[in-house]
Amino acid sequence: MIGLILAGGENKRIPVLKGFLTIEGRAIIQRSIDVLTRVFGRVVISANMPERYFSCGIPLIGDIRKEKGPMTGIVSVLVATGAEAVFVVACDMPFINEKLIRYMVEKHRTECTEQGAGNYDATIPVFRSYKEPLFGIYARSAAPRMESLIRNGQRSLTDVLAHLRVKYITEQEVRAVDPEGESFVNINTVEDYERIGGKTCLV
Repeated sequence: MIGLILAGGENKRIPVLKGFLTIEGRAIIQRSIDVLTRVFGRVVISANMPERYFSCGIPLIGDIRKEKGPMTGIVSVLVATGAEAVFVVACDMPFINEKLIRYMVEKHRTECTEQGAGNYDATIPVFRSYKEPLFGIYARSAAPRMESLIRNGQRSLTDVLAHLRVKYITEQEVRAVDPEGESFVNINTVEDYERIGGKTCLV
């Protein structure tokens, strides 16, 4: 399994690349790299503008399809690396929890692999009754189905879960490790950034 940071968003609602916003003096994407490299032997970034992420110092993988979106990024990395699975985080999630990542990885390995190869295509947490597909594990077995859905115009990861065999991590399990669900905090707007302590000089 490898760690994957999705950095292919279009940034329509905030005037800078979200991964390079700073929290407590450090870029969000660097915070994520640091956490993921403690868990996985290999970490990559999926980016459709790779030149903007050269400074991160880790491998960059571009999209293999013209259709953009997180699902294309996941499929591209699964195909390009040949990894058995990827643990996905979005580049705008500043507080990913290492203990929760390790819990999910262990859960995936013991319940989704050892009980039968290909038994599950994904391992996804649930918090406050919402599925969190941008903080989850996608097995190589998911790639053909995801690519088929992309060709048919489906781009929403949440909708795609209905077409995959998914092991869900319950809210009770999540809260035992990450009580406030900080792993799922993401930044979509300047207001989101300010709310979690970002500086207001962006605009």
